[in-house]
Amino acid sequence: MTDSWAAFGADLHIEPVGPGLRSGLTTALRDAVRSGRLTPGTRLPSSRTLAVDLGMARNTVADAYADLVAEGWLTARQGSGTRVAQRAPAARRSGPGASRSPNVRRRPVHSLLPGSPDLASFPRSEWLKAARRALAAAPHEAFGYSDPQGRIELRTVLAEYLARARGVYAAPERIVVCAGFVHGLSLLGKVLRRRGVREAAVESYGLDIHRDLLTGAGLRTPCLPVDGLGARTGELAAMRRVGAVLMTPAHQFPTGVPLHADRRAAAVDWARSRSGLILEDDYDGEFRYDRQSVGALQGLDPERVVYLGTASKSLAPGLRLGWMVLPRSLVGEVCEEKGGAEWMSASPDQLTLAEFIASGAYDRHVRSMRLRYRRRRDALVAALAERAPDVRVSGIAAGLHAVLELPAGTERSVVQAGAWQGLALEGLGRFRHPDVESGRDGLVIGYGSPADSAWTGALDALCRVLP
Repeated sequence: MTDSWAAFGADLHIEPVGPGLRSGLTTALRDAVRSGRLTPGTRLPSSRTLAVDLGMARNTVADAYADLVAEGWLTARQGSGTRVAQRAPAARRSGPGASRSPNVRRRPVHSLLPGSPDLASFPRSEWLKAARRALAAAPHEAFGYSDPQGRIELRTVLAEYLARARGVYAAPERIVVCAGFVHGLSLLGKVLRRRGVREAAVESYGLDIHRDLLTGAGLRTPCLPVDGLGARTGELAAMRRVGAVLMTPAHQFPTGVPLHADRRAAAVDWARSRSGLILEDDYDGEFRYDRQSVGALQGLDPERVVYLGTASKSLAPGLRLGWMVLPRSLVGEVCEEKGGAEWMSASPDQLTLAEFIASGAYDRHVRSMRLRYRRRRDALVAALAERAPDVRVSGIAAGLHAVLELPAGTERSVVQAGAWQGLALEGLGRFRHPDVESGRDGLVIGYGSPADSAWTGALDALCRVLP
């Protein structure tokens, strides 16, 4: 039933080429399959339908189909119609270097890439209950064009939750809802540039997409060195042109260390003395295991620190829900920038998240996932101690990833060995700032994304490739 439509009115864009209708149609169809535009399994229109669309005799189309079936490009079965063959012949290449088969990249069996939570554990039932309650109570105006700052219902519960759980000085009027961290950072980059900021420092290890967003806004991104105590914020004083700094103080990404108390104070002192801004990325601050919660840096000076949070790690990135807690002076400028390009994030989703938090379901989910991730982390540490005792693991007191230190010069070979084992891995060097010439070798192991049922297999594959 799923493709019965194709036997009747399916459209197929094809342009017969060359002399002769039959030859031209055959060549055009063959090229469409060879190039990959028509993928294996695609059902083609009936010969009658295509003949009408192309203005040619039905027998001409039927003969062209028959030629391609004989060559192996198409298959034709009673009741199934004419389809692109599952294993169409590879395009012929000439010359001594011609390859007999295409170079197909294998899809990994296990992924230990950092940055994703366990999507299989998304609380579907509780989310659906919250959505029903939220939509039943929603005013009619919630389905119209809304305030670019975000729904007041969500901003109100976020203010209470962030103050309670993360130590953020948050009031609803300071919060702007956005479609995730990247969206929020993009808005902030544009606002900073318009304010005259020319440079925004970033940590020497971090995500290139964040640097690229700031660069795209017209800002230079010099790097702030990171060591075992976090970012070396004392060096900001020597960066005379820097007007803002992007940091991950609760759990530095990807090294996993919290920012030392003295360096937190130094960062705030710099921002006050320079009228600078700290952009605080609190991407996974709710997940901690062997330490007390590290409160948000924003609580030290709400007028100098922009707090950015998101539901991407705590719930799922597909929700596209994030928030900024802004200094009062920035709220209007950020809303103006957001309103000019995108009026709002989806109101029903905002209302659902507000109800999900207010009902206590969010707290229950975070506590449940904290225990689950801790068990996975413990299994990782135990497996390494038993099967790879020379590999040192760090950054494990919090978050959804750990860093495995490797012997110098082995990072690339280990990542490649993982690919051959069907294991997706990310090296520490992948996150190094371009201005940093060298650094330690290592792997950044994400233990959030594999499902519980796949965790043992992923650990086995990992231990097989470690030196």
